[in-house]
Amino acid sequence: MVDPHPDAERPKRLLLATLGSRGDVEPFLWLARAARDAGHEVRVALPEAPDVDTTGLDTVSLGISFADLADSLDGGLAAARAFRERIRPAMARALAAAADVAVDWRPQAIVAHPKVLTAPVAAARLGVPWFVAELTPTVTPTAEFPAAGVAARSLGPWLNRLTFRAVGLAGAMFAGDVRAARRRLGVAGVLPAPAATLAAFSPTLVPRPADWPATTRLTGDWHAPLTPTPTSPPTTSPPVPAPAPTSPPAHGVSPRVAEFLADPRPFLYAGFGSTTAGDASARAGAILGGARAAGLRALLVTGWGGLRPSASAGDRGDALAVDAVPLAAVLPHAAAALHHGGAGTVHAAVRAGVPSIVAPFFGDQPFWAAQLQRVGLAGPPLDPHRLTADAVAAAIATARTFAEPTRRAAERLRAEDGTRTALAEIIAAL
Repeated sequence: MVDPHPDAERPKRLLLATLGSRGDVEPFLWLARAARDAGHEVRVALPEAPDVDTTGLDTVSLGISFADLADSLDGGLAAARAFRERIRPAMARALAAAADVAVDWRPQAIVAHPKVLTAPVAAARLGVPWFVAELTPTVTPTAEFPAAGVAARSLGPWLNRLTFRAVGLAGAMFAGDVRAARRRLGVAGVLPAPAATLAAFSPTLVPRPADWPATTRLTGDWHAPLTPTPTSPPTTSPPVPAPAPTSPPAHGVSPRVAEFLADPRPFLYAGFGSTTAGDASARAGAILGGARAAGLRALLVTGWGGLRPSASAGDRGDALAVDAVPLAAVLPHAAAALHHGGAGTVHAAVRAGVPSIVAPFFGDQPFWAAQLQRVGLAGPPLDPHRLTADAVAAAIATARTFAEPTRRAAERLRAEDGTRTALAEIIAAL
């Protein structure tokens, strides 16, 4: 009897494992939804992240909260003490949990964030392939640019490649946890290399380097399904009001945000995601003052605490402060977006066709700020610790000059489907 469902078409059992803040979690959730919708059985192992939507997904907690850990680095404790007393033990538990979740659930493939250092141990124990998800350029060496988080500008071909080793050395701090997982799971010998590296960022923003190996697949970023977007925001000064919408302008937003978006007056989006460093009150005041000077309202998204508007910020009726918003629903309505330059926010802003003003803090953020400049989609970055109303107003004027290049880039990003491309790569390897 002929099997009506050849093995290549059978539903697969996949484990997606990630560690980090919201920007490290949401791409995995969108990949999980794509896999689920394609008929596969998928589970997501993730940190405690109350600011993300896991509705309808099979998830398991890895018992670590990066929001709590971020607080430990911004308090009075020195970074070394915080690492020893809070971060190191929490990561040890999470890495052990990730391996245990995989072995207990027995998937046919594992897709892991680079921070999930025990993923290859679990893959070896189960005898299944695993894939590493490169959400920002830190995994695959190239001579064309340095690793994100090490340098923002090119250091030359030899040093550029060397920076990727520096990123890899960060994992050495948890080598003992990997050895412990190997002993506990009975895994000896050389750990398996990933079946592929899934570079989950847009070729529009980071063209594929000529020296990347074939095993690195540039999929495009993993994001929510696209919804219709309005026309590009005005670029003249003073801004030209957009026509008032006849229905709620964005899906999935709160009534307060929907009311703000329904106002036809243009606005500046400002948000710094999981960033908490510096004087959040002064920063919010400078952004609000700069937006007003530029003739814009302001939507201030406080995130984990990167912005702390005063209680009177909205007294003039031209500002709204909220904890979080769905970027895909809100950004297309903004005249400009001032943000920290996290990979997810950068892609969301360009895809929405809204010009970016980047004020990077640390990690991969300076890389993305410089990369947007390199590809002609943004002006020079701002210093988030020295923001003034005048600097913000000037940056808004500069951002408007990038409206048309951003609109063209948005068309290219909307034609990419990184989530389904990545899923196809995974399934093809099984």
